[in-house]
Amino acid sequence: MTTMTSIGAGRPRLGARKRPGATARDEILDAAAELFTTQGFTSTSTRAIADAVGIRQASLYHHFGTKDDILAALLVGTVDAPLAHARELRGLTEDAVLRLYTLAWFDAGQLAHSRWNLGALYFLPELANERFEPFRAQRTDLMAFYTEFSRAAVVAIGALDPADTATAALPFRLVESVINTRSDFGEPAGRTAVTIADAAIRALGWTGPPGEFEGPARALLNSTDR
Repeated sequence: MTTMTSIGAGRPRLGARKRPGATARDEILDAAAELFTTQGFTSTSTRAIADAVGIRQASLYHHFGTKDDILAALLVGTVDAPLAHARELRGLTEDAVLRLYTLAWFDAGQLAHSRWNLGALYFLPELANERFEPFRAQRTDLMAFYTEFSRAAVVAIGALDPADTATAALPFRLVESVINTRSDFGEPAGRTAVTIADAAIRALGWTGPPGEFEGPARALLNSTDR
């Protein structure tokens, strides 16, 4: 006989908890993240997601109306935190190089070491749909922060032309290179985020010793923890 446990009023679970997460919604997102990144978005049904959580399909629809809604929540989750840190970093330090380094370190770290390689979902053709405009807008906002921070860092370093748009775009592209690296080789080593952050400022002309910003960046990130 199937064991059933409660996941909410009137919505029994089909068995023991299978997924990490404080709520059934978190578990659904975790299961969808695994299936979307390993089996493909198109090939994954809401029934498969519900089965991976151990709940009825009807219970899944209590939290998400469609599969697109699940994907949208996963995508927005990848940019919410770096956007919040970028906004706070504006007022936390006047050191433009440190500001960029810290954002790149945090962002590369969450892309590299999240449970699933959610950045790979950025390349889905479905993202052209209007349903995903909020995510696209947030990612554009994050790119704008990178460009702003990069141009300020270029001015502070003084080695390159601050009007060079292509140069200002390099740190953001370096951070997102973690996505393809992870797709090709699996979760990268623990120092990957530091390496990416260092590469980001070196791409803008910085030539100081490795690791110079690691301690200050860690302190800034700790000060923005909620």
